[in-house]
Amino acid sequence: MEGQNVEQTDLRTPARPAVRPVTPRQRAARAARNGGEPTLEFTDRVPYDAYVQASTLHRLQRPLSSDPGEMSFLMVSQIMELYFGLICHELRETQRLLRADRVWDALAPLRRAALHLEGLNAAWKGLRWMTPADFNRFRNLLGEGSGFQSAMYRHLEFLLGLRDEALIRPFRRQAEVHAELRAALQTPSVWDDVLALLARHGHDLPAELLDRDVTVEHEPHAAAEAVWVRIYADAGPENHLRLLGEALTEVAEQFGDWRHQHLKAVQRTMGAKVGSGGSAGLAWLQRSMARVVFPELWSARTAM
Repeated sequence: MEGQNVEQTDLRTPARPAVRPVTPRQRAARAARNGGEPTLEFTDRVPYDAYVQASTLHRLQRPLSSDPGEMSFLMVSQIMELYFGLICHELRETQRLLRADRVWDALAPLRRAALHLEGLNAAWKGLRWMTPADFNRFRNLLGEGSGFQSAMYRHLEFLLGLRDEALIRPFRRQAEVHAELRAALQTPSVWDDVLALLARHGHDLPAELLDRDVTVEHEPHAAAEAVWVRIYADAGPENHLRLLGEALTEVAEQFGDWRHQHLKAVQRTMGAKVGSGGSAGLAWLQRSMARVVFPELWSARTAM
């Protein structure tokens, strides 16, 4: 959301959980000793906290004002950041499996990504109470902080094929973050990997589509649209490519819903004011919604 300014979360290198493994036999013996009551005494940290890092998570909220509503804005923003990272994690796993031609296996992380997007979308409900007056009570304290500056959201857009090199410019003074975004921009998107997969499966796609500059946003292509029309002509349950198309469509649709809810939230809390980060706010979001994720999956439906 416009106004977000939180640290990024990267799920690619998680810390090793400081939890002692417990076998089913040990668990059953412990339950028998406790008469079915939960274990209340531990020699070290509570295992749940050691794994989830809950005590750390709950120390990350540092509101800038005394307004009680700011905590909702801050925490929902952080929840969204965590979801961005989780969805990126699922999409990278999807890419790994697609590159190995494991289409059936790739359906699972894609479907999880769609469900995580549902959770991301539900997070907007926690901010529906916010009017312009509510937001204005702490908005000025955010300075130039804006959701436009979310590096993890940029990673998500790049994975989905929405690419604009200019958007990594704000991170130039954060060398590590900038390098990661630069690398993501130079790596094929999920859609690039899907098209490469279709070509390996014998579908006729031109070299200009398969060997293009991946740092530039993909332009819809009639040949890719025609391939999807042919794939969907076979409605059999074993048509793994059609199932892949449906899983991708669900991800694209849920992401589109998130962008629409973002626009509505900005409209509700600040109307058409200039964004905190200097963008055109509402107008910027309206233009960005015109960029379609997995475009040939949508245009092909007209010809099916």
